[in-house]
Amino acid sequence: MKKVIAYILISAILFSTMEVALKTAGNHLDPLQLTFLRFLIGGVFLFPFALKEIKKLGTVFTKKDYTHMLLMGIVCICISMVFFQLGVDHSNASTAAVIFCINPMFTMLFAHFLTEEKMNRKKLIALGIGILGILFMVNPFHLSPGNTLMGASFSVLSALFFGLYSAMGRTSVRRLGGLTQTSISFIMGSVVMLPVLILFDRPIFSGITVNHLPMLFYISIMITGIGYLLYFLAMGESDAATASVVFFVKPGLAPIFAVIALGEVIEINGFIGIALIFVSSYINLREQKKKNGKIEKEIEVKEGFNEEINPK
Repeated sequence: MKKVIAYILISAILFSTMEVALKTAGNHLDPLQLTFLRFLIGGVFLFPFALKEIKKLGTVFTKKDYTHMLLMGIVCICISMVFFQLGVDHSNASTAAVIFCINPMFTMLFAHFLTEEKMNRKKLIALGIGILGILFMVNPFHLSPGNTLMGASFSVLSALFFGLYSAMGRTSVRRLGGLTQTSISFIMGSVVMLPVLILFDRPIFSGITVNHLPMLFYISIMITGIGYLLYFLAMGESDAATASVVFFVKPGLAPIFAVIALGEVIEINGFIGIALIFVSSYINLREQKKKNGKIEKEIEVKEGFNEEINPK
């Protein structure tokens, strides 16, 4: 259990520094360039661990699997994470961070149509509270210094499409493995971004100096690589609901890092928004735990039934 707590804590800290790091790097590098590089490097970093998972699970890929992971990569890297970087660039890091934490609520919504996980009254309440939290966090009638409606809109779109990416992943994660489909989808999505960069005459490696390398290393290897690795290790040692505590902790930690590192000021409406998103995340976490408990009970009943029919 100590190992799981360590994985979750370190992963939560890394993910909570993401917006501050991206805000800092975004002042020097092109947003599309930064998104391309961090997920290409992060995906390659995760790939050796994915190979171990493939060997462990004995995974055999089909053309449908590759197409599925390609679509996941396009949704995540080319759409969600581009919106995410633009959201960070056009709003306060604390605002972008808290808004992005609503993505599990959108995952529930998309999972209703893509999986057997159907929406219920509690999930709808969680989604409604989360959206209310966004409204308080942004306060469109009186924007805090540093925030813009454009930035908030980009952040909401990012969370929406990341929710779709996560729901797509749920349809295949048990067979392909979390690390495997994450690593491959990151790499594939980055490769798709390459011709987009060329087409729109965006920089790929140009403009990067020695001074930018430490921050690029931190964003690509530490946050995108090690952050996701520890998240999946926590999931492997426990379950998906326990590992998702990472995203429950982030709305509280990320604004603190933004205040310390960037000198941002969070007004009273921001604290109300953070509190509402905490409540929304808690309801979602409880529903996830309840679902996992039902699945485990069904497996135990099925195994007991099989032992009765085929005793050893």
